[in-house]
Amino acid sequence: MHPLLQSYFQERTSISMEELDSISPYFMEKNCKKNEYLLREGEVCKYNYFVVSGCLRLFSVNKQGIENTRYFAFEGKFGTSFTSLITKEPSFEYIQCLENSKVLYIQRDDFYFLVETVPAVNKIYRNIMESAYITTQKRIYDLQGSDSLDRINWLLKNYPQILNRLSNKIVASYLGITPYTLSRLKARLK
Repeated sequence: MHPLLQSYFQERTSISMEELDSISPYFMEKNCKKNEYLLREGEVCKYNYFVVSGCLRLFSVNKQGIENTRYFAFEGKFGTSFTSLITKEPSFEYIQCLENSKVLYIQRDDFYFLVETVPAVNKIYRNIMESAYITTQKRIYDLQGSDSLDRINWLLKNYPQILNRLSNKIVASYLGITPYTLSRLKARLK
């Protein structure tokens, strides 16, 4: 098993080495190029991804062509289109590699088999879902009604690496502001 994924499990569960060895074959490795898509809108999501290096972005595009970024998965995080993965219905979002990335991926059916049969994987799944819910709620309520400067300060407080690693266009789509506004406010903060 990749050391980063092993650490992820060991930090969150009391998984044994035997269990780690038994689930390891379910995870396959993939090297991805910058801007490569792992999922496009309209496709059914078949994999759950764990980021070893790089960054994944989950986003949708509205009818006006505006991108809305929902989530970034950096090193040591899982990322997938859970709505599509769970329902087996076409995704309304994309998964894109924002940097050259290395991911471990597990097929949907294998993932849910492990969720049902390995208590540590079930705990990880529950942890992922709970964290996603809490993060989404905090983001909605912290940013609702906030002005652009408050949004950037929120990002600096909660996810400072995002501003340093990603383009203004991508970060702006996460904050719900224009790239111009973000650039202007970043200059003011320096």
